[in-house]
Amino acid sequence: MLFKLSLKNITKSFKDYAIYFLTLILGVAIFYVFNALDSQTVMMNVSSSAQDIIKLMMNMLSGVSVFVSFILGFLIIYASRFLIKRRNKEFGIYLTLGMSRRKISLILFFETLFIGLISLIIGIGLGTILSQFMSLLVANMFEADLTKFTFVFSKASALKTVIYFGIMYLLVMIFNTVVISKCKLIDLLASSKTNEKIKLKNPYLCVIIFIIASIILGKAYYMVTYDVHTLSEVTDIIKPIIMGVIATFLIIWSLSGLILRISMSRPKFYYKGLNSFTIRQFSSKINTTVVSMTIICLMLFITICFLSACLTIKNSMNANMKKLAPVDAQFATLMNMDKDYDYYRGFGYSDNQIKNSHIKVTDMFKIFGMDITKYFKEYIEVNTYATHGLTMNDTLGSKLQMMKDKFPFLNYSTEETIMKISDYNKVAAMYGNKKYTLKKDEYIIIADFESLVKIRNVALENNEVIKVFNHSLKPKYQKCQDGFIDMSSNHINTGIVVVPDEVIDENYLNQNYIIGNYKVKDKDKIAALENKINALRKNPKVTDYLLPSGNTKYDIREATIGLSAMVTFIGIYLGIIFLISSAAILALKELSESSDNRERFIMLRKLGADEKMINKALFRQILIFFMFPLVLALIHSVFGIMFAMNILEVFGKEELFSSIIMTAIFIVFIYGGYFLITYLCSKNIIK
Repeated sequence: MLFKLSLKNITKSFKDYAIYFLTLILGVAIFYVFNALDSQTVMMNVSSSAQDIIKLMMNMLSGVSVFVSFILGFLIIYASRFLIKRRNKEFGIYLTLGMSRRKISLILFFETLFIGLISLIIGIGLGTILSQFMSLLVANMFEADLTKFTFVFSKASALKTVIYFGIMYLLVMIFNTVVISKCKLIDLLASSKTNEKIKLKNPYLCVIIFIIASIILGKAYYMVTYDVHTLSEVTDIIKPIIMGVIATFLIIWSLSGLILRISMSRPKFYYKGLNSFTIRQFSSKINTTVVSMTIICLMLFITICFLSACLTIKNSMNANMKKLAPVDAQFATLMNMDKDYDYYRGFGYSDNQIKNSHIKVTDMFKIFGMDITKYFKEYIEVNTYATHGLTMNDTLGSKLQMMKDKFPFLNYSTEETIMKISDYNKVAAMYGNKKYTLKKDEYIIIADFESLVKIRNVALENNEVIKVFNHSLKPKYQKCQDGFIDMSSNHINTGIVVVPDEVIDENYLNQNYIIGNYKVKDKDKIAALENKINALRKNPKVTDYLLPSGNTKYDIREATIGLSAMVTFIGIYLGIIFLISSAAILALKELSESSDNRERFIMLRKLGADEKMINKALFRQILIFFMFPLVLALIHSVFGIMFAMNILEVFGKEELFSSIIMTAIFIVFIYGGYFLITYLCSKNIIK
């Protein structure tokens, strides 16, 4: 009998609680998809480095999945609480008819079991289909051989999903049993007639709390944006985070008391249509959900910032790959290391390596048995220089102390990289960048790392004169010029001082470069050539000679694809889960409220309100409830994204706007979808 009753209850409740079932199915499907990413890649013909990246990505996703399971577990238990509350009267009738609490617990046990089985079967089925599309995305990102693509069902991922969600459902069963065991008959039967008390908080206290919270929040915003340079330690970053959490709670608490008071003070607005009903309903809910509203607001804030940052990294790195790695290869070797023997010895270089650091790149390769020039269709050779007589202390000049006060964590005693104008123009021509001219008493600073560019511009705008190898030089431009020497996927050039050729003292040669394009263009042939170069590291001569280091387009491309894939998948994984969790909690709360308020809506009809007015009031009530935490989260996100970009500016900010648009699409599609379904289900309940 209990078995049949459980099945009947599920069938009866399926329509009213479609959101609960939808959330469970989506949770299972998403969990399966992101844990099955490696199942298809085994069948793909990807490079060994790509396989290593995929393996690392899967290890990170496995760790993220543990965190996700806690989020989903909390969501399921939270949802069960509302579902039980929705059925208080039903359980009260069971007890009145003589059914024991143990049997009611068994009914809930069977229901949870059936719901779990249904969600797992449908979710894994949906996840299996979606994982094939995800595999195509992975294959496209890693340029895999799609001719070997096959439809795959990941048994390991399915088993992992069943185990994780099985544990969650078991916790729900225990939770339900505990809740039922503590219920009183009178509370169960009278629950639908019990109104939530709207506590009219002292308006003066609410205003004071709101002002205090706004000041705290403003201080936290200032710390993570305009005062971000002081956050050099992890403990420093935690402080504004804690301030933000406390301020968010206090703002929601104070507004929960002010909204009704402010509305009641405007009679024309308050008594217009069903505004009084809508506002009192909203105030009733927000009064009793301050903590959950705070959590939802913070989850939405994290989602917006995390998704925007991850997508910006991914898009910027892909864009940077073309701009910042414009040629096939760049090899460099340190020169004249014996001038700073103790410095280099401290970094682990051997005596012989330091002694033999007067050999240029092409000659060094020949020592290792390879004429590197034979593999280039075209190449250039350039040098950079360094001297203790020119550090950042010197280039900042009279602005040094001001910069030290503002950015105390920077190392201002680092030697500047110096370059001939003729050599820089060779590199610029090879890279497709702008070339420059200099008078005999001028210099230019080339940089693309934004934070350092801003610092250097302060000195350049002040026309700071520097002395390079006993030559006094003034800046040609009052700001840094965009450019670089070292290829990368990121903006890492903190500054190159470009000077006239005649200024240079060859005794201070610091690095020798060769930069060019290979004769071969086939990806496999390039990979074979670079494997041959990398194999030189096993040559026994590396203990006596310094093998030139290399930045190649192939290596940069592989690393870029791997990192962008990781941040994309982790960002989307967490973003979707956080969005679903936030929206589902709000939706279930609204559905529960709509069920409890059914009699109130019946009373409105009796008082003469037509269906259009009632539906409009319901729509506004749900819209305000969904928008309240989102609006505050959006305000937080403006400053959160500014902070994230300060930390991640090495990747570039060019793609930030498009990433924010993509994040907005995610929010509209998922969060907005839950809002729409909630409204339709609530409208069905009150009918």
